[in-house]
Amino acid sequence: MFVDGSLPDLLVRSVALTALAVLWVIGLVRLVGLRSFSKMTNFDFVITVASGSLLAGAAQASTWTVFGQAILALAAIFAVQWAIARIRKESDTFEHAIQNQPILLMRDGVIDERALERTRVARSDLIAKLREANVLRFSAVRAVVLETTGDIAVLHGAELEDDLLEGVQRARS
Repeated sequence: MFVDGSLPDLLVRSVALTALAVLWVIGLVRLVGLRSFSKMTNFDFVITVASGSLLAGAAQASTWTVFGQAILALAAIFAVQWAIARIRKESDTFEHAIQNQPILLMRDGVIDERALERTRVARSDLIAKLREANVLRFSAVRAVVLETTGDIAVLHGAELEDDLLEGVQRARS
């Protein structure tokens, strides 16, 4: 591909293709925006993983065709993500069709066991997240939300504005 299949060829190819692929990704991120690697939705997470995989494939390409396919696939993934983000912004129906809704796991110091069961979150995992958030008493917890990304958000303090729970599903009736 570059030199002759020897050790120098391997070194030159590895460094050159990795540099080209990384510069390509930087260019795509500059074009599409920082949201490219956000973790706002489950779709964003999939895009991030796929991009990493394609970047690795480009860096390990043994021919220009394989390299070209990887960088074109990266461009296609970024384009699809951009298009989906635009459509989601314009259409609530589309957003509801492709996006999970955050779910309330705990409210005002009370754990919602039905929500834990429904989301398959272990009570011990929830309590670990409470400790990570420096919660000292259940009664100090205003809400715990399993976000669309799979992250668990712990809201604690004296008060909670209802707007912060906009769009959050509640398992209890």
